[in-house]
Amino acid sequence: MSNSETSPDEGFEREAGQIETGRFAPGRAAMWLLAKLLLRLVQNGRLTIYDPSGEAWHFGPGGEPAVSVRLTDRPLPAQLLANPSLALGEAYMDGTLRIESGSLRDLLSICTSDMDAIEASPGVRLIRWLDAFMARRLHHNPISRSHANVAHHYDISTELYDLFLDADRQYSCAYFPTGNETLDEAQALKKKHIAAKLLLRPGMEVLDIGSGWGGLAMEFAQLHGARVTGLSLSTEQIAAARDRAAQSGLSGRVTFEQRDYREERGQYNRVVSVGMFEHVGRSGFDAFFATLQRVLRPDGVALVHAIGTKAPRGGSDPWIRKYIFPGGYLPTLSETIAAAERSGMWVTDVEVLRLHYAETLRHWSERFAAERETARMLYDERFCRMWEFYLAVCEMAFRNGRLMVFQIQLAKRRDAVPLTRDYIAKVEAGESAWDISTGTEFNRGR
Repeated sequence: MSNSETSPDEGFEREAGQIETGRFAPGRAAMWLLAKLLLRLVQNGRLTIYDPSGEAWHFGPGGEPAVSVRLTDRPLPAQLLANPSLALGEAYMDGTLRIESGSLRDLLSICTSDMDAIEASPGVRLIRWLDAFMARRLHHNPISRSHANVAHHYDISTELYDLFLDADRQYSCAYFPTGNETLDEAQALKKKHIAAKLLLRPGMEVLDIGSGWGGLAMEFAQLHGARVTGLSLSTEQIAAARDRAAQSGLSGRVTFEQRDYREERGQYNRVVSVGMFEHVGRSGFDAFFATLQRVLRPDGVALVHAIGTKAPRGGSDPWIRKYIFPGGYLPTLSETIAAAERSGMWVTDVEVLRLHYAETLRHWSERFAAERETARMLYDERFCRMWEFYLAVCEMAFRNGRLMVFQIQLAKRRDAVPLTRDYIAKVEAGESAWDISTGTEFNRGR
């Protein structure tokens, strides 16, 4: 090891004495404390950090992945200690953290390998406390604020999303039964899986809350004979969905409206919401499920597909909240079901998809990387770095962290769906949902 290289184990005792006697520069003290944290955190691979003074610090047992990064801004070690997620994301965006070997995905894989160590760090604990203290303001989304939050993320160029999404523009967790599916295959299977749980029949009225670019709504109309109303607050998405419905000849069976779900006054046989509940905010849970209860007909069925967390309480990541999804809140399964139960509806089925979104995000990252130059021409280099970080850090949150996706099926009547889950696989295998819903399968379960 050269004179410019420091092993955290070798240097801690000497440098601790310098800190105590006041002979240690504040920036150096922050790097020393960051190294102490990383020594506990890095449990696999090899991470080398060149600090702002050029000294190298080595962490991890060795092997792959192996990553080297250079910090070029003197305040950065202190910022990484105080708010790791926000500082790391911003440093990558601004170029004050440069990856000299390895990849961003490798770096985030190493950094998320021990989430318990991250959560126990003083900076993260303080951020979590402040988030809890300010939860009402951070995650409260009245209609006017919901419009602004949606516009921030979804009213950007549709061309950007076409760079990395599947052909149907499904911007939510795909479904990988074997793990070998292509992205387009997995997104098609996701739609099929949801349709099976909804037991769609021709002529049913369906409400799609958060309908995106309209792919799910149009499939319900085209393949299942349903009449679908899609709701979105995004001007870009509504325009694209209406245009697509017109081109497909489905305008008579699918309508897309730019309005908040709380303003809905219709009555429906089925309600579906995919990837939208994360934007409701904790204070809006009761209003969301009360709306589902109000718009569902007596024999109706609803399906909510959302990102959740197995952490003790829900919340949001500081960097994601600032740059990607303002107002977002990732709920726990327990607080979501409690809110559903308060609405008076039955929870008739729950499924937890754990690594499916990690695989979805991996595909998105690879597609975005292949089209990065086009994205840079649409926006700029800093935007590309932001988007790269977004896709990669979210993948690792699902792969190594506490995030997952859940699907909750709800009904007003306890017998609105069959009494066992066998029907889901049967519908996916090609049996008619209409046949399964006529009563034969219900009687077998009784």
